[in-house]
Amino acid sequence: MNTVLKHIAAALGLAFFLAGPAIADPPPAPAEPPSLVAKIASGELPPLLDRMPKVPLVADMLARNRSLGDYGGEIRTLASKARDLRYINVIGYTRLVGYDEHLNLEPDILQAVDSQDDKVFTFTLREGHRWSDGAPFTTEDFRFYWEDVALNSKLNPTGPPAFMLVDGEKPKVEVLDATHIRYSWSKPNPGFLPSLAGPRPIWIYSPAHYLKQFHKKYGDADKLAQMAADRQMMSWAALYNKLDDPYENSNPDMPTLDPWHVVTKAPAQQYVFERNPYFHRVDPRGRQLPYIDRIVVSISSGGLFAAKANAGEVDLLAWGLSTSDIPTLKEGEASHAYRTLAWPIARGSAFALFPNLTCNDPIWRAVMRDVRFRRALSLAIDRHTLNNSLWFRLGIEGNNTVMPESALYSEDDRKRWATYDPALAKKLLDEAGLNKRNAAGFRLLPDGREAELIVEVAGTARDIADALEITSEFWQDVGLKVVVKAEDSNDLAKRSFSGVTLMVASEGLENAIPTALMPPNGLAPLRQDNYSWPKWGQYAETGGMAGEKPDMPEAVELMSLWEQWMNATTLNAQAAVWRDMLALHADQQFSIGTVQGALKPIVVNKAIRNIPKKAVFSWEPTALIGVYRVDEFYYDNIVVTGNTP
Repeated sequence: MNTVLKHIAAALGLAFFLAGPAIADPPPAPAEPPSLVAKIASGELPPLLDRMPKVPLVADMLARNRSLGDYGGEIRTLASKARDLRYINVIGYTRLVGYDEHLNLEPDILQAVDSQDDKVFTFTLREGHRWSDGAPFTTEDFRFYWEDVALNSKLNPTGPPAFMLVDGEKPKVEVLDATHIRYSWSKPNPGFLPSLAGPRPIWIYSPAHYLKQFHKKYGDADKLAQMAADRQMMSWAALYNKLDDPYENSNPDMPTLDPWHVVTKAPAQQYVFERNPYFHRVDPRGRQLPYIDRIVVSISSGGLFAAKANAGEVDLLAWGLSTSDIPTLKEGEASHAYRTLAWPIARGSAFALFPNLTCNDPIWRAVMRDVRFRRALSLAIDRHTLNNSLWFRLGIEGNNTVMPESALYSEDDRKRWATYDPALAKKLLDEAGLNKRNAAGFRLLPDGREAELIVEVAGTARDIADALEITSEFWQDVGLKVVVKAEDSNDLAKRSFSGVTLMVASEGLENAIPTALMPPNGLAPLRQDNYSWPKWGQYAETGGMAGEKPDMPEAVELMSLWEQWMNATTLNAQAAVWRDMLALHADQQFSIGTVQGALKPIVVNKAIRNIPKKAVFSWEPTALIGVYRVDEFYYDNIVVTGNTP
């Protein structure tokens, strides 16, 4: 019997598959996806059993009460710009190791992982695994990435990614053979595997067989120089980084391990992703996943997403929709073949305020760093009014912290300094040095300027902008002049990174359903995209080459706690660090939360099966809807316009 079938049988406990000569009629080979039959017949593709790894990943669909599906059909969805094609990488959720629906960490691309005290990690690849173009996927792809990309100063001026460094120490990387590779550090690196399972894919491997032609070490120097010049690029390194772009899906020629790969070159108004004929997952019958053949992404204005969904123009859509769209979406269900699911969003707060503790203005910086000012802002917000006005009274009012669904949740963390008390807010503002007012009744900064608090928000974040308008009235009631400024999201990020912003309104803590195993990176000043401390984050991300070293005692304490988590040897110790960091955030109001538990509308074609009716939606750790395994979604036998199940 074919080795692939044997391993499928072993994984499922199907002894009759392994009975050998005692079986008169062996089970038939798994059915081929009809969309690939012509290519198989012409010899362009080998048959399924020759395309799969010897030990494929067998999806435990029956144990999760999922039905077995049929091949075919396409998913129509939307993106507001070509850069948002990255969402297909997110929801495809193909990782070396990944989370299941219960947030357990399991091998995915890898067949096995062996960890010794979080210091030594040995990866076992699936023998016979192939890239989407049919080339072998081996440890050479890991070696090439590490030696020729991560450590190449032309391609990565700041060096390897932070999660691969422990106190600045790089891992020792040993290629043991074609299917085994080892990473080791002298100190524990407990964040290594969880980082690989994150929502934004982290590639510590690259398709060496494809990318070597664009690398100076392997390619022809003259040809590389000409190719760079033809694209108006200054160097081979710029050319390489442009073509090595799996996250943006801007290079259709680059092979992938994901369930679908892009086949449309930019620019375009519609992008097609076709099934990966070498994808490594199968269902319990041995049928290759994904079930659905294609994903078609149409570029459209974000403001039209709800209307297009209402008109029946999408089969699956979550990003770009907000709670306020639910009435519009429900209206269209009767006329079009879709349903609207409503999943709780696992964010620390649907709407949060981020005072910039590293802003350039020295007077405002001192004010922002006074905890009395931050606590006053929190106490001045009537969260109940926000909840009633924007979230149908369904949200949980309180701080920007984890949700009750997390074992790390604390009621005190949710409530501390988060009750509506404008009188105390005024008292704290007076004590913080904003006790003088001008003729208009607005408070003055210590240097005599009007305390005009400019709060910036991404122009596409409609619900957040609405909440900010209401919040600005609460703050004006305690004497602060507030100016709301809508920005393009990219411009907003640049302004924040440069220290121009005073405060930003955005969504709260990314991972509000953490387990102790997950690194508390969002709670420490490690990333520049945290609007509360962009310059501290720059310092951490660049190893001190840019930004500012944390100089506020409470920020230093957060970094110390994070280091304690990194060196913790038990889950209990890691959980204790999480709780200390969450308590410090609640007390210090590094960010100001409002209402948690907003609903995310998800539009899904009525004929699509295996999508949960109710689940948690988040960027981290669920990768939007990625952990629910979109490759297992399928169309039933209902004929749907625009699809051919």
